Amino acid sequence: MSAIAELRSATWASHLRLEKRLDVKSRFSELSAYRAHLEKMWGFCAGMELRLGRDAFGNALPDFDKRRKLPLLQRDLIVLGADAERVMRLPRCETVPHCADPAAAFGCVYVLEGATLGGRTLLPVVQSRLGLSTEHGAAFLASYGEDVSSMWQSFGASLDAWCDAAERRARASEAAVATFAALDHWLCGIPS
Repeated sequence: MSAIAELRSATWASHLRLEKRLDVKSRFSELSAYRAHLEKMWGFCAGMELRLGRDAFGNALPDFDKRRKLPLLQRDLIVLGADAERVMRLPRCETVPHCADPAAAFGCVYVLEGATLGGRTLLPVVQSRLGLSTEHGAAFLASYGEDVSSMWQSFGASLDAWCDAAERRARASEAAVATFAALDHWLCGIPS
């Protein structure tokens, strides 16, 4: 089994749980709810990108800087009326898992890379319901634009190359499950 297939299998229940709890219909029904969602995503990504740092992957994921979500989220929030100073003061998620090595970093980033794929299905929703576009408030959902498939494939190739041993795949899976749990709690709160 490839590393990406193993991560998919390990996180499937977490993914379904978050998808169910996220309540996309209400989060994307009004501009204020959508902006609040982006603020929460900014806080999560800020926590993650701070935790990962510049050297989390070494040479294992050479295009990591192109994958950072904070610039896209900041651009969207400014378009939606926030000023840059306010965005920088937004709360940051402190419960993102520690990434002691590239395998764990791959597990954490797997969650956001998967969310990038999901953004393709959510982009038409915000376009039709909220009148937003890639250039105006929905850059985060559009992330890599036409390159989303090739970026996912290159991520998978890098993941498979680094996590070629069972021990590394296990660390990546553990980090991905923990990242899903942190994202679920950050976005949706403690389950009732």
